[in-house]
Amino acid sequence: MSDAGCSSITVPEGFTLHTENTSHILISSKEEAFLNPVQEFNRDLSVACIRVWSEELNREKETKWKQAQERRAKREAGGEAKTGQAKEQKKAKSEHLSIGPEDDLPGETPATESTSEGSKREAVYRPHKFVLLEALSATGLRSIRYAKEIPLVRFVIANDLSASATAAMKRNVELNGLGPSSPDPAVSTSSSAASEHQPFPDRGKVRINEGDACALMYNHRTEKTRVDVVDLDPYGTAAPFIDGAVQCVNDGGLLCVTCTDLSVLATTNYHEKCFSNYGGIPLKAEYCHEAALRLVLNTLSTSAGRYGRYIEPLLCLSIDFYVRLFVRVHSAPIEVKKTARQVGLSMYYICQGCQSFYEQPLGRIVEKANERTGNVNLQFKTQAGPPVPQKCTECGSALHVAGPMWSGPLHNNSFISKVLGHLESNQDRYSTAVRMKGMLTVANEELHVPFYFTPSRIAGFFHSVCPPLDDVASALLNAGHIVSRSHALPGSLKTGATRQDVHDIFRSWVKTHPVRMDKVSETALARQLLAKEARQVPANFTRHPRSVTQASKVKLVRYQQNPTPNWGPGTKAGSGTKRKREEENE
Repeated sequence: MSDAGCSSITVPEGFTLHTENTSHILISSKEEAFLNPVQEFNRDLSVACIRVWSEELNREKETKWKQAQERRAKREAGGEAKTGQAKEQKKAKSEHLSIGPEDDLPGETPATESTSEGSKREAVYRPHKFVLLEALSATGLRSIRYAKEIPLVRFVIANDLSASATAAMKRNVELNGLGPSSPDPAVSTSSSAASEHQPFPDRGKVRINEGDACALMYNHRTEKTRVDVVDLDPYGTAAPFIDGAVQCVNDGGLLCVTCTDLSVLATTNYHEKCFSNYGGIPLKAEYCHEAALRLVLNTLSTSAGRYGRYIEPLLCLSIDFYVRLFVRVHSAPIEVKKTARQVGLSMYYICQGCQSFYEQPLGRIVEKANERTGNVNLQFKTQAGPPVPQKCTECGSALHVAGPMWSGPLHNNSFISKVLGHLESNQDRYSTAVRMKGMLTVANEELHVPFYFTPSRIAGFFHSVCPPLDDVASALLNAGHIVSRSHALPGSLKTGATRQDVHDIFRSWVKTHPVRMDKVSETALARQLLAKEARQVPANFTRHPRSVTQASKVKLVRYQQNPTPNWGPGTKAGSGTKRKREEENE
């Protein structure tokens, strides 16, 4: 909104006006609800991702609708509709296509109009509009932005347990003209027949609910009451809300999950708490933030699997002090069976010295062809292990167990490309568009293999001079391995090579850049690493053409600098109990 629009808003005493894109909220000086301005990047990214997902879902539904129309036309051409009974059946099927239990949305029914003969009708597809549930809304800013900036949103259910937060939401929703007094124009202009199917008439585009988030989601578990998108953005862990979320989202729906408890997810200081929240043990290594993502994905996968559902990660990012995941949920019991291996869940053995990791899958799948029919059957087998001895084969240090965690892809490249395409044509809509483009570009190029490393850390293990990043990438590429950057840490690389292959490159490097052994302790890790000879010929550090990607040639903000002093998760909003008690004592 323009500055003139902002100046027309009357700010009551004791409040400040906060503007983000076209949305405005009033923030009380009493901190009735939590808002972190630093998370504007999170909100911008969420708007873009949900918008792209909604357009993709609409295309899928339109394709299915067209296929149904084609089948109907073929039946009519074959004379199937000659009898009155067949006509009644066709009418019933048409009505079912128009408003099914999973759609139930006004403005979505195919419109019909008579031809000149008056005997035929031409159907017109109406875009699918979806329902979004934000379980923990606080000020309501995120819900307001969704309602105003995503065209295909039918309405948003904004929930919070706090009475003061819901009061703040009502105030902010009315400020933005999204309350009951200003219903969605698309809904208000729809036909009376379609409006009969509207479950909450005249409640506006952002519908506020005060109550427990889990209870609300469990109330939407039945197929007819499910929502299309669930957004979990709590202060801390999202673990208590995941079970309800995977049940109340529609088939093909979207889960948006934020976890800010990286002190639990990305360290081993509270591994017992991590296990109780996420069902896995964290690890202590430089790639701990990627492991945090994989632990949350493990929780989402196992929670969905209990109900015959599986997840499809679209975009999973480690950002600043939190992780943010966008995951589609599908219903298919056969795919659930594959998650133990094919998709996959794994344990990892992590070296406490050189941080090498060794994967232990939880299962394996054997394909067996039927000799008579030629059909391929899948047999699910247990996996033998462990894959390594008790000590690290590289440096002889102890191995610690981490996981189980997700070992499959973190991103869907097709989805990220569509988000980048949307961002390219809508840069003026997002204040953080530059950073979004940089992070999404790196994520789009990221390899679908577990864990990254930094040359500086490996060089530290060897007590050697650190080689340039492009030299290490070129050596891996010249050896026939694949290489990419990682979005989670500046100066990091991901590769399909083993950690032993990476160490061999550094063993070649130290031959031309010798280590001063008189400065290395007799018990140092470097002596163990340098004592081993490289298995292959000396590494070729000649600059490889693919060491610099096309995206690397463009100036992008790939890694964010600290936006403000003392920035971070912020302080949780108080319940107001102490303040009320003090006021009563006065």
